Amino acid sequence: MKKTNHRTKVMILTILMAGIVIFFYAFGSLIPGDAAEGNFLYAGQPPSWGHPFGTDALGRDLFIRTFKGMAISMTVGLTASALSAVIALFVGIAAAAGSKWIDAIVNWLIDLVMSIPHTVLVILISFAMGRGLKGLLIGITATHWCSLARLIRGEVLQLRSRQYVAISHKLGKSTGWILMHHLLPHLVPQFLVGLILMFPPAILHEASVSFLGFGLPPEQPAIGIILSESMRYLSAGMWWPAVLPGLVLVLLVLLIDQLGEQLKIILDPYSAQE
Repeated sequence: MKKTNHRTKVMILTILMAGIVIFFYAFGSLIPGDAAEGNFLYAGQPPSWGHPFGTDALGRDLFIRTFKGMAISMTVGLTASALSAVIALFVGIAAAAGSKWIDAIVNWLIDLVMSIPHTVLVILISFAMGRGLKGLLIGITATHWCSLARLIRGEVLQLRSRQYVAISHKLGKSTGWILMHHLLPHLVPQFLVGLILMFPPAILHEASVSFLGFGLPPEQPAIGIILSESMRYLSAGMWWPAVLPGLVLVLLVLLIDQLGEQLKIILDPYSAQE
């Protein structure tokens, strides 16, 4: 009874977290692009009832810009995470189910990518691809698949040693049939959890690269752009353009990370019995 109650609480908490994340994204996405136009009459105002996050040096409402920018950052992060997860799935399966030389090349490539700091590698790839949204997506996608690919590779190696897989081989089942019926059903939980857990680092890397000027263009109200602009006015005592959007970013990243951990408990049969 206690286990059932614990699992029910975990599911309720997961649904609540997912609902909050979806609300953040929907709220930001529904804000029109011209909703935060500048008005110099309200420039540099601190937080108030009319402007909960205050206004920036151009008189733009920071509450609207923050949530609009968060929706943009979440779109970039989710797209990059999904592409990275798909790459990790194919690479992990190819490394474990293919020949030894494929496995050796994949392991070498994973070690190479993971040996370089992600932010540096994302900046280099984004700069080589012409910056902007395209370069940023390619950079984040190319650097976030390694950990999940290694996890999937290990899982496939374990599944290949199972007795029912060996029996399927002896019965003449093809590799594709075994992959679809024996391997992929077991890999779905790892894939989904890995996708969610890659989401927060992807958002942070998008924000950090845009903050440094190698990501999204300045006209986009992304969180990294907002934080970058706020640095110019900290010495003048305008703390709210940096603190409040940054706090929203940190809270959202922590929320999505906890969502991934709770989803892992639900989907992982071993964690579910704890």
